[in-house]
Amino acid sequence: MERLEDNDIIEYVLLDEEDGSVMMAADNPWRGMAEELNELHFVKGADFVDQLRHIVYWGGFRLVEGETNIFSALGEQNEDYDYLLNAARKAVEHGYRVYILPNPKGIRTADFIFERKGVYKMFDLKSIIGKSSVSNRLTESIGQTNHVILNMMTDYNARLLAKDIKMYFEANKDAREVLIMKGNKFLSVSRRFVEGRSYIKMFMKRYLR
Repeated sequence: MERLEDNDIIEYVLLDEEDGSVMMAADNPWRGMAEELNELHFVKGADFVDQLRHIVYWGGFRLVEGETNIFSALGEQNEDYDYLLNAARKAVEHGYRVYILPNPKGIRTADFIFERKGVYKMFDLKSIIGKSSVSNRLTESIGQTNHVILNMMTDYNARLLAKDIKMYFEANKDAREVLIMKGNKFLSVSRRFVEGRSYIKMFMKRYLR
């Protein structure tokens, strides 16, 4: 395996990130949020990124009152809204513009679209509270998106966390990134890092410092 340097764990823009082309809105009329989100299950690469842009442009997102760079198409009455807003604020602190997605009935969707410097990603949020198993929560995201946020709201053994993330990448061949939020930490873990040498040791060093 390729030897990685200590700072390879933090990759705010992945080297193999999808690259979208410029899309003309007139060429892709809006069909409603449910259909547009469902379309994400059938497109890849540049077409996937174009679809994210299309949803952001036409999806009726509104700036969340009292916030900066957080937009939502989801009602505040949603039971997960506070968790979503908490994670969104942390992402904004690191330079992202955040779009909180709705969850239309019958469609498996992620929770966010993040945009920074023209790069669009879709993330599913897993807030880890109490003794929740990270492994099980990551498994839940398979089929929704290839980028997952772990918002660590409890103490969790660092070695076990590293192993859980490795198991997730092994179980999901399409997985690209696990983004860990813990306090002021904002660690982006890619498949390349997980498959490199001394992964667990290097992960623990970054996570615990």
